[in-house]
Amino acid sequence: MLIWSCKTQHPSNSTSDGFVQIFDGKTLNNWEGDPVYWRVEDGCMVGEITPATILKRNSFIIWRGGVTNDFELKVEFKVTSGGNSGINYRSEELKDAAYSLRGYQSDIDGANKYTGQNYEERGRTFLALRGQEVVLEPNQKPIIVKSLGDSLKLVSVINKDDWNVCKLIVKGNRMQHFVNNVLMSDVSDNDTLNRKFSGLLGVQVHVGPPMKIYYRNFLLKQL
Repeated sequence: MLIWSCKTQHPSNSTSDGFVQIFDGKTLNNWEGDPVYWRVEDGCMVGEITPATILKRNSFIIWRGGVTNDFELKVEFKVTSGGNSGINYRSEELKDAAYSLRGYQSDIDGANKYTGQNYEERGRTFLALRGQEVVLEPNQKPIIVKSLGDSLKLVSVINKDDWNVCKLIVKGNRMQHFVNNVLMSDVSDNDTLNRKFSGLLGVQVHVGPPMKIYYRNFLLKQL
């Protein structure tokens, strides 16, 4: 298993441009998840599945410091080759299963098959694949209105087995997912039956083989 350092953790809780550090790099204060899967390691928030802790359903660590409405989020991540994770926002906590969320997700996986797309966990599923700008309408499949580039070219900017920066810009009904400052997916949600404008933030360990996901420098700005 690869071991990565997180020693570049941002030292302060806030920055001059309005971003607030929501993970201190030392504790899981203001975060709640199953300690079997989540811990702090060398300055990183780490989610890990081992051969002894294989999941039967996806599990999240949830930020308890507030909710996400209109916001910008920047966070660095690394994931092992077989790993699968994601960043949920404007999401609803389910009552029938501990540490479960339903809502928008910026997908992340070690093979970079899905990284950057918009997926709705326990909801409408694939909202925009990597390279798509889409509009969502009630009771319709996503309407592709523009190409953001070839998916294979877009994936070339994602570092494998190294750090990447995920940036989310979410305002009103529009959700833009960036990786390393390149726009990967863009969704305008006009589906008044299913869209959400507020909800919880959390990150995921996904059902599958043993894996490790590392996060650091969680910077959030409310818009």
